[in-house]
Amino acid sequence: MRHDFDVIIVGAGIAGSALACALSSGFYAATKGLRIALVEAHKISDTLPARGGEVEGFDTRVSALTRASIDYFEKLGVWSAMTALRSCPFVGMQVWDARGTGEINFNAQAMGVDYLGHIVENRVITAALMSAVREQRVEILDGCAVASIVLPTAGQSEQAAGGAQVTLDNGSTLTAGLVVAADGAHSPCRQMLGMPVRAWDYQQDAIVCTVAVSQPHQHTAWQTFTGTGPLAYLPLMTGPQSSGDAGSHYCSIVWSQTRERAQQLLALPEAEFCQQLASALEFRLGDIVAVSQRRSFPLQQQHAIDYALEGFALIADAAHTIHPLAGQGINLGIGDVQELAQTIATAHAAGAPLGELARLQRYQRARKTDNLAMMAVVEGFKRLYEPVPLPVMWLRNWGMQQVNSQPWLKNKILKYAMGLG
Repeated sequence: MRHDFDVIIVGAGIAGSALACALSSGFYAATKGLRIALVEAHKISDTLPARGGEVEGFDTRVSALTRASIDYFEKLGVWSAMTALRSCPFVGMQVWDARGTGEINFNAQAMGVDYLGHIVENRVITAALMSAVREQRVEILDGCAVASIVLPTAGQSEQAAGGAQVTLDNGSTLTAGLVVAADGAHSPCRQMLGMPVRAWDYQQDAIVCTVAVSQPHQHTAWQTFTGTGPLAYLPLMTGPQSSGDAGSHYCSIVWSQTRERAQQLLALPEAEFCQQLASALEFRLGDIVAVSQRRSFPLQQQHAIDYALEGFALIADAAHTIHPLAGQGINLGIGDVQELAQTIATAHAAGAPLGELARLQRYQRARKTDNLAMMAVVEGFKRLYEPVPLPVMWLRNWGMQQVNSQPWLKNKILKYAMGLG
């Protein structure tokens, strides 16, 4: 059976569902009426995060949304749904070198803002976005994977309704002027089309879990650089109505370790793991009183050489991945969504083919500049905090102290990280 669309989005994660929402919500007047298909290999779950104070009720994968990403979600009309489910604003960040004396403290008040960002469970973000998408005229095809993609040659996207053809593993055939791959770091679509990437393995795994701590997290993101990798405690709240210290004893953990060390930590009995985890943060939030199931995933940085072909575009992790130490991965993906949605809206308003390569290359140029700049910054931070000789460590700690003593410099760093500068 054949189905014709204007845009096919493959992958219903955060970026894919955000693009479907952006194109169908009416925010871009020019995209109103576009025929959109959202394809997801797995069945999309409508299960919402559990309320209450149990560590297993939280999603172990969270995102640190910047103000720029939050502003975009507000424009799409989905941010209030996310906060109604569960999110945690953070007003401070404490970053320090566990092997020395260097420390930098950031706070929202010094910048004249209410918060620096929000920690939101990935499941909350996708639930809010998919709820909005279901209210629009988007064809959701879940539980079926892409089996093959045939793209038009240059100029063919100007012909007929669909320049690209997508065949699903259930036998259905879809056509569209533009196919967008938002199917993750290992993007099957990207691989089917033979699009090369530059990649390097960090030889690290990130351990993720949720913990309950004995002291309130103070709506602060805590990050320390240990000898074997960075450790982040990201604040969580038990529900939208939590206030004061109530519900503020939960944190999402992202602990990057060498592959061998990560496996050793995962194999530890729960009590010993909790002791080592609290010790790694120097007990700044007291003891770990409960921990969820522990998981890990390998860390790799990669970047697609091209984001676009005739009738085809990559967004988010399908185009680029970075180390999680700065929490910028999803924010770069939302930036891709904004740029590509605007590119599609401009093309449709002009009556031009949505998959025209020349237009998609403008999207690519715009996003490569921002993405590569952030990737370079994150890579620089990672290398800066790798094990170094003692004199270099002293210099690094002195540098952190100097930055911490210069409010204007800290604010400039924060504005960049928040996507505002």
